[in-house]
Amino acid sequence: MTDDVWKRQEVESPCIRVCVVHPEARICVGCHRSVEEIAGWSRMTPEDRRRIMAELPGRAPLLRQRRGGRAARTRGA
Repeated sequence: MTDDVWKRQEVESPCIRVCVVHPEARICVGCHRSVEEIAGWSRMTPEDRRRIMAELPGRAPLLRQRRGGRAARTRGA
């Protein structure tokens, strides 16, 4: 008897459960996928998912926060 009945074929995903969409970059701050990529992830081919996952590390710089508050206002003065 095998346990194959209890195994699920999970979709490979870069999700780290920090699901917050950056308001300007429009990508998730946790996994760096776009909203459209997240929505269509389960319907993508494994090749498409791997291609996107290879691109994700390059998206991190898009999320660099601007300095706000007093430090931003007085820096150029």
